Amino acid sequence: MLSCIVNIQPKDAGSGGGETRESVVYKLADDMLEKLPGDYIPHEVKDRLKKMGLLQPINIFLRQEIDRMQKVLTLVRSTLKDLKLAIDGTIIMSENLRDALDNMYDARVPSNWKKISWESATLGFWFTDLLDRNVQFHLFEGRPNCFWMTGFFNPQTRNYQSTKSWALDLVVLENDLTKMVKGYHSCSIRRCVFIHGLHLDGAGWDRRNVRLIEPSPKVLYTLLPVVHVFATNQDKPKSSSQYECPVYKKPRRTDLTYIFPLMLKTNKNPDHWILRGVALLCDTK
Repeated sequence: MLSCIVNIQPKDAGSGGGETRESVVYKLADDMLEKLPGDYIPHEVKDRLKKMGLLQPINIFLRQEIDRMQKVLTLVRSTLKDLKLAIDGTIIMSENLRDALDNMYDARVPSNWKKISWESATLGFWFTDLLDRNVQFHLFEGRPNCFWMTGFFNPQTRNYQSTKSWALDLVVLENDLTKMVKGYHSCSIRRCVFIHGLHLDGAGWDRRNVRLIEPSPKVLYTLLPVVHVFATNQDKPKSSSQYECPVYKKPRRTDLTYIFPLMLKTNKNPDHWILRGVALLCDTK
């Protein structure tokens, strides 16, 4: 409904300061171009991944993520530059540029950016995510020990399941919860990873006893500590002291945003948390 209201507003109205839509967006485009990270240099990416092991499943996954991030950077940079030229009258204002101008003025993500990237409530949140995702990729000097789940386009479990000696259909993911909120941990086993940045929706977390508890009043989301995820080839029976908590990319819980389940300790029957709809979210925006 709010989106419809915004769409029917007059497009030629100035802002409260007397500036036109074009001048506001022009300044915004300048600011975004100044903060936009540089392009990835192919041979540097290849050399860095080579040190980590080019054929390792997790590194193939990282290469795909970097390629997708480069496409986003290229599109954003070209759109912002063309938009400035169109506002100056140097080139024609195309349909895509007009869409970008209207959406940027309304603090929304342009349609063609959203198609190749990720959903976000506002342009500010989206651009901050872009900068944070880019920083994560540049921090990888060796095999990453800790991953920010929100910073990936496609954080699917199959990327963590491949091993040299086990058949994929026999691989089972297990996890432990640490007491650290964020950090980098050492792991000598190459088939284990640490992930952070997950938020509990519908429950709280007892950090001392490492288990689910009732949420605090007026608290929508609770940050989960760093999770240690590792692969085994043995499927253990489910325990009544653990809740199989689904992990989603976004607050909208659909098959498209579902990633995988994590086992969380609880002193209550798992049905209690199922009825409350408890889940883990990579992104709360």
